[in-house]
Amino acid sequence: MIGWLSMPAMAQDNENQKPDGGRLEALKIAWLTKKLNLTPEEAQRFWPVYNQYSGEIKNTRENGVRQNVPEIVIEQQVLDIRKRYNGEFTKAVGPQRADQFFKLEKKFGAYVTEELMQRRQLRLQQRRNLRP
Repeated sequence: MIGWLSMPAMAQDNENQKPDGGRLEALKIAWLTKKLNLTPEEAQRFWPVYNQYSGEIKNTRENGVRQNVPEIVIEQQVLDIRKRYNGEFTKAVGPQRADQFFKLEKKFGAYVTEELMQRRQLRLQQRRNLRP
């Protein structure tokens, strides 16, 4: 089920990354690399744009939470960032692959959520089985 989780991740320059999120981000990068099937030239253009995009999304979410901004406003800000970067991703990998990237990003988030739910359920079942 989680075979791709063991894939080696490409080293990326993510200076603002928290240690606990680093592993997940590395898995996301490896997963996106595989799914997008980037050529070396495309990867050279794509990953710097991605790193900048990812940093802006992260900062927007963190600042929004820190400043108690309503969730709907944060989501609009994120959408604005996505729209702005669509052109940059299109320049890097073309319009179809840029669209594919945004779809894959959502798919990865849904997969991680599902995986976490399954692991939580498994832990709960294990705890129940340990009780006398």
